[in-house]
Amino acid sequence: METDIDPRSLIGRKALDREGHRIGTVDEVYLDDATGVPEWAAVRTGLFSRDAFVPLAPSALVGDTLRIPFERALIKQAPDFGVGRHLSPEQELQLYHHYGLTLPAAGPPEPPASMTDKDAERDFGKVAGKDD
Repeated sequence: METDIDPRSLIGRKALDREGHRIGTVDEVYLDDATGVPEWAAVRTGLFSRDAFVPLAPSALVGDTLRIPFERALIKQAPDFGVGRHLSPEQELQLYHHYGLTLPAAGPPEPPASMTDKDAERDFGKVAGKDD
């Protein structure tokens, strides 16, 4: 999926499965917490139905429709977490497993919370303000 698309522009678009069958309409878009990139969409599957979460990464915006490269049955069986709330990491993990998607690579390791003067000297040279 193009990452420069305004996520608000996806709301209200028709969503189609890989065969071109209509699934529903994009109801909400969920951004990745770390990158701010659109990652999931909630698609309203019918007038009295629920929202099905679909991954945006393998999906494509074609004209006025969101093409989702999965079968309609799989999409409709996606875990239901309700809309309007933040997706937890556990819920996202469930969605990745449901669609058989590879988890995104972890970001760079976090720096240590604190370093001793000896570690800082070794890693960064002499510590500023420290006498010889």
